[in-house]
Amino acid sequence: MRILKHRKTDRPRAVNRKRHADNAERVKVHVAKGDVVRVVRGDDRGKEGKILRVYPKTGRVTVDGVNIVKRHRRARTADEQSGIVDFPAPIHASNVMLVDPKKNVPTRTRRQIDDDGTKERIAVKSGESIPRVR
Repeated sequence: MRILKHRKTDRPRAVNRKRHADNAERVKVHVAKGDVVRVVRGDDRGKEGKILRVYPKTGRVTVDGVNIVKRHRRARTADEQSGIVDFPAPIHASNVMLVDPKKNVPTRTRRQIDDDGTKERIAVKSGESIPRVR
């Protein structure tokens, strides 16, 4: 009598483990949620806004008032209104620069370790500390 077994068990397991590990890797993003940034590339160049959300897996950020797209939404409940909704879509983090709080111009940042061991962001243009928004 033949033994019944599922066919998928014949294949070697964990063939795609490396590929999935690469997809799950996080991208180091130079900005954080709540930072004020200016867009330096793309259709919305020159616009400023606050970062609403950071996507570390894809290296993208959502900036308030930047890259506004329209989406047609259907009402999911009887009392909800359907229609066209405007919302900000994510853009790549390399297309935004942190705004210097002192001079109000886009700047790169450096890291400085304080006496108590905490890391601090320093604006390259002015040398001022850029506080993290919690």
